[in-house]
Amino acid sequence: MRLLLRWGVLALAIWIATALLPGITVTGGFWGFLWVALLFGLINTFIGSFLKFLTLPAMVLTLGLFNFVINAAMLELTSRWSKHFDVKNFSSALLGALVISLVTWALNAFTKKKHWL
Repeated sequence: MRLLLRWGVLALAIWIATALLPGITVTGGFWGFLWVALLFGLINTFIGSFLKFLTLPAMVLTLGLFNFVINAAMLELTSRWSKHFDVKNFSSALLGALVISLVTWALNAFTKKKHWL
């Protein structure tokens, strides 16, 4: 159930990014957003995690800001592998990565269960 919630949160974050940024578009309506969220989540989990491990020194030197560059590259890769998703250029991908990261962080913090002592 938690996985479905996170998938929905990511789809909502991608929808917000497409609404705010003119360089990112999703076609296919509701199902298009779910497909792009699923593909982006899988790409980010497998390829993105590997790249983040390889670029760990750059992550440390930039205090984690290089993470946005990796996420932008994963957005561009998702755009290449999906016919429903289009990212115009790298700057759109970088801004999209920032928006998606902020929205998922906020929504995950809101939906997270609070465990009290």
